[in-house]
Amino acid sequence: MPPQDAPLKISLFKRLPAIKLIHLSAARIVIVLLKHSVYSDFLEPDRALYRLINYGVTYNVIADYPLILAASAVIFLLVLIIQVKLHAFIALVLVSALTAWLGGIAIGNIMPLMMASFGSTLAAVALLVGLGAMIGKLLEISGGAQVLADTLINRFGPAKAPFALGIASLLFGFPIFFDAGLIVMLPVILSVARRFGGSILLYAMPAAGAFAVMHALVPPHPGPVVAADLLGANIGYLLLWGVAVAIPTWYLGSYVFSKWIASKFDIAMPTLFSNTGHQVPVTAPPSFAKVLFILLLPLLLICLNTGISTYQIARDIDTLHPALTALVLIGQTPIALLITLLLSLVMFAPKMGKQTVHDLCNDALGPICAVILVTGAGGMFGGVLRGTGIGDALSAALSDTGMPIIVAAFVIAASLRVAQGSATVALTTTAALIAPMIGANTELSPADLCFIVIAIAGGASVLSHFNDSGFWLVSRLFNMDEKTTLKTWTPMVTLIGVCAFLFAALLSIFF
Repeated sequence: MPPQDAPLKISLFKRLPAIKLIHLSAARIVIVLLKHSVYSDFLEPDRALYRLINYGVTYNVIADYPLILAASAVIFLLVLIIQVKLHAFIALVLVSALTAWLGGIAIGNIMPLMMASFGSTLAAVALLVGLGAMIGKLLEISGGAQVLADTLINRFGPAKAPFALGIASLLFGFPIFFDAGLIVMLPVILSVARRFGGSILLYAMPAAGAFAVMHALVPPHPGPVVAADLLGANIGYLLLWGVAVAIPTWYLGSYVFSKWIASKFDIAMPTLFSNTGHQVPVTAPPSFAKVLFILLLPLLLICLNTGISTYQIARDIDTLHPALTALVLIGQTPIALLITLLLSLVMFAPKMGKQTVHDLCNDALGPICAVILVTGAGGMFGGVLRGTGIGDALSAALSDTGMPIIVAAFVIAASLRVAQGSATVALTTTAALIAPMIGANTELSPADLCFIVIAIAGGASVLSHFNDSGFWLVSRLFNMDEKTTLKTWTPMVTLIGVCAFLFAALLSIFF
């Protein structure tokens, strides 16, 4: 074994402008692009120490090799998505394979590791997202969204129309994605804005913010579901805490902000979306009670599961009564959504027709394909990172800084969000990076895991700008140019993300 004072020198390619050496002494993170030979040599037991020399600065990095590999992989991923414009799914698969190879995983084990990680993520995500999308589609086409909004406006009164739209969007945002929900609610938003007048932002921002909050924080949306799966957080607990954080976050970050920003920007009524496309004729829309029942049923079933499970743990019961076991089963999130979907089919099929309902369910699955594949690939990337030993290195880096896990989760997610735009990729990648560290920390409670997921979701929501598809969707739907969108939408989602993080951090102190 060579002595420690005679390490091997490794030179970087200084001519490549994309290769920057960033030394963050507090976090002990050195971000470099290393040759494959570095990792090959590192895996040899008789090579104990290496010294990385670049720009005249020397770093001892043997203990940080997994961290360097992870940082390099993330940078390469961002370059592929941002600069090369490679689709996130392709980039994640490619970077996962390269990371496994450079991380010293045996060639024969690379694909089994990638497929196992991909499959486990899809098992947790695909059912929830698919069932939720079909429920949302049925409510959209049946007129349930319109009934929900109209009823709330009538009950809250004209002065509270923006508040009513926000509440309707919070409820409707439980099973439906941000972009789909916003498009569904757009005719309602425009009709209310025409009825009462004023800037479109007064009515649009509370609704858009509500969908953004629900999409980021509350299952069964893919981001929090994947993060919960990677971190081992209980979905039922996350649902409860996510809703508890989402409501005040929406109120402060979206509703209060929209009232202020609407007084600064008088945006004219959009004309782009006067027609939302093909609609299935429905003779009579569902009642408000039916719509509310459909939206709240999965929440009640999941809460039932959580309550029984908590009771079992608190009383140290080994075996539950068969009836309670059955209730636990139907309260599992996929089963709860399946029951809700089946009841929705029973409600809507007689009026809409069996074939129409079948076609609507089929149409609902198409748009979510990309979301499911990207989240699955994000889980694959996380599995590969765990296989390379990133957990120990990241734990050591964060323990040196004294940065709490919940703060680190928010900062990492926010950085990835700003860099590459996709909140889902930022959320899943961050969860994958910190999952091993959380696994090594036995002091975290189930509530703590939920708060960390919420903190990640908050970080993945901030600073929406040109590389975020949601930025352009809001800009075009509400007739705003890029500069105005940066002054309205971007600060609102940033405020939402910061509020979610602060609420999660505050709750982690007391629970």
